[in-house]
Amino acid sequence: MNASAPNASLRQAWIVVALLVPVALLNYLDRQMLAAMKFSVMRDIPGIGLEENWGNVLALFKWVYAFLSPVGGYLADRFSRRHVIAGSLFVWSLVTWSTGHVHTYEELLATRALMGISEALYIPAALALIADFHTGGTRSLAIGYHQMGIYVGVILGGFTGYLADAPTLGWRWAFDACGIAGILYALPLFLLLRNPERSGSGAARTSPGAALRELLGSRPFLLLVLYFTLPALAGWVVRDWMPAILKTEFGIGQGKAGVSATLFWQAAAVVGAVVGGWLADRWMRTNPRGRIFVSAIGTALIVPAMFGVGYAPQTGQLWVAVTFLILFGLGWGFFDSNNMPILCQIARPDLRATGYGIMNLVSISAGGFADKGFGIMRDRNIPLFGIFSVFACTAVVSVLLVLLIRPGESETAEAEVHAESRRRGGL
Repeated sequence: MNASAPNASLRQAWIVVALLVPVALLNYLDRQMLAAMKFSVMRDIPGIGLEENWGNVLALFKWVYAFLSPVGGYLADRFSRRHVIAGSLFVWSLVTWSTGHVHTYEELLATRALMGISEALYIPAALALIADFHTGGTRSLAIGYHQMGIYVGVILGGFTGYLADAPTLGWRWAFDACGIAGILYALPLFLLLRNPERSGSGAARTSPGAALRELLGSRPFLLLVLYFTLPALAGWVVRDWMPAILKTEFGIGQGKAGVSATLFWQAAAVVGAVVGGWLADRWMRTNPRGRIFVSAIGTALIVPAMFGVGYAPQTGQLWVAVTFLILFGLGWGFFDSNNMPILCQIARPDLRATGYGIMNLVSISAGGFADKGFGIMRDRNIPLFGIFSVFACTAVVSVLLVLLIRPGESETAEAEVHAESRRRGGL
């Protein structure tokens, strides 16, 4: 009796994406700000001292974030994704504001640990919520648009090196401003965001142990976890260390280094996410492994990008490093926009946030060790080309892993249920 029901459902699905993009932006703005303003923070907090200690600051956030990601995912699967997302933004805002008021190395470590708690609640819940609303034909593209918020956040974070150098502003002002912005957005987000209607009560009946057994007993899921982890090692190092690398290797200012290390490859990632999401959705019409193939293409692009970034300082030309970072960004967008959609082909809806949380646990834990290890290797003057060659090799392995994944029928069955529901709504 309601012919507009399918259109209303699709409109609500895109409203969810639009509401979550600013949250994704703020989450990653905070992460990149710290990397872009590294030298100002270390100068203002002399207790940090060594590069290894800076690596500890970066790594502690990741380890807390990683350890609690499955918990945040399970809470989003069992209870309300909307409540988990809005709550995570409010806590994130308070912690971000507090970061601008630390004065010791230990206080900075504490705020990064608390930040890990707040962000562990967001990504699994947000991506699962988008997947709930976007079934089948728009899922990869919707995830790609959400990831654009992440990339824009990283780009804006790259510019904060200029704020840190400004005498009237500084790095503390940047954290204060972002924290206040998050608090102001948390309430309207809570009021406007909606959970989807769910059939059945599977989420309420699935215990943590049963969820773990089902996911960890799935060979495709284990392959996806490994695949998700290996390219992310390169992603974390590029995001966290590239501003400092460019400043040191090419003798440029902190502001220019932050922008050069983020703007170009993140802009390329925006293009990669949209094109990769669109291509994957189209490929899925003719082949159930379409998203896997698109993701593999993206990861393959990361391989030459890592070799090139490592070699660029030997040329003495900043544009060489930027060119290979752009190639990295294109590949990253293809990869990043299809991880949750591939998971949707493996795990049933009631386990997707939990599954993504487990993927985060493994990937980000490894990323924390990569950050710490990178700092140690830099202290020991190991050549950049050798370091980045290792990450290139891990990307080669990951391409082989994703091609071994055989998707199940979870996404197909879910799309059929939603299609039937929409048809009934239009009768």
